[in-house]
This record gives sequence, C-alpha cells and structure tokens, in this order.
Amino acid sequence: MTENQGWKHSDERHLAITVKGMKVMAHPVRMQLVSLLRVNGPSTATKLAGQLGLNSGATSYHLRQLAAAGFVEEDTERGNARERWWRSVAMLTVWEGEDLADEDVDTAVGFLRAVLATYAHAGQHTLDSFEAMPREWRGATDLSGRMLRLTPAEAEQLALDLNAVLDRYRRHDAQGPVPEGAELVHGIVQVLPDPAPADSGEGPVSSGESSEGEQ
Repeated sequence: MTENQGWKHSDERHLAITVKGMKVMAHPVRMQLVSLLRVNGPSTATKLAGQLGLNSGATSYHLRQLAAAGFVEEDTERGNARERWWRSVAMLTVWEGEDLADEDVDTAVGFLRAVLATYAHAGQHTLDSFEAMPREWRGATDLSGRMLRLTPAEAEQLALDLNAVLDRYRRHDAQGPVPEGAELVHGIVQVLPDPAPADSGEGPVSSGESSEGEQ
C-alpha cells in the first residue's frame, strides 16, 4: 500500500489500497475498526472492543494486522507501558487502477463485501435511532434510488460527479468553526451495475422510488 496525494475522487491525503491490503481489510471487524479511528480519533483496543462488542484480545489482534498492512499505527504520544493507543494512518482508503481487481477477483469481491457491510451497518444504525431523532433530522434522512441505462464510461462519470458533490461539504474532521446544530452525517455513494442483460427483461424488483417519493 502506498501513500500519496490526489486521486480521481478526492485531492485529500489518502492510502492507495493494494491486493494485499484488500486481503487484510476483507473483514468487517477490521473495516469497522479503521472507521472508528477515523471518525472518533485515536483509541485503545479496550475502548474499541467495548464499542464493537468484542473482547480486547480479538481487537488487539485485528489492530496488529491492520498496523502490519499500514492502515493504522501506534500513537506513541498517548501510549504507555500498560496500554497502547492506535490511530488511523489516513482518512481515506482509495482504489487506484482499473485493473486492480483483475489481479485477484475473489479478494477484491471480499474487500467490497466488507465495505458494503460497513455501509449497511451505518444505515441500520440510523434506522435503529430514527424514532428518537429530532424531527428535522428525520426529515433530512434520505434513501434514494433511480434505475439508469448507462455505458461504463457514463457510470464512472456518475461516480465522479457524486463524489464531487460530497467534496463540496464539510468533512467530519475539518478544521475551523462548525455551525451550531451540525452532526455527523454519512454520505454514501453506490453505483451498482445490474448483472442482468439489458434486454432480458430481468432486473431488480425495485421500482426506482426513493424515501422522498418518486424520482
């Protein structure tokens, strides 16, 4: 895994994942650990274990695997002889190179399944808390979908455009003043090619409706 600046979805500092990195991250617990460190900042295996409902031994093992692959590192300024602190190496992990999946399709699919599971967990967490949410946040919640007929190039451009929209908004780790009432919001982009042939008449059951009504 290499560290560099700039990629097709963002100009922020990031880590470019490799097949080896995918193998390490193709585990929902490791994906969640990295996410927690990025959102909440440095933490210990014990604290992270409590958040994930695991024992600290298992969490420590996963953190060591992540550290060996370059996703996290020990925060020596906070650690002590009794307990280590960990932090994320970068705020973004990106997929560079169109042929990366060709090197090991099974590993790429495993990695993407872990990503998808993490996003599904975030959505479920929102819905679990939906009833107790302030009314304005319930109104801001959106689960939208629309079926499109695109070429591969158009689908890639769609992903670029959607990520460009997200980049216009304040990141959770942004420096400077934050308006009153600002809370953590998950902005998730999914561009999912339909595996059914376009002329087969087969396809997803979804009508293309969104949580706000017809698109």
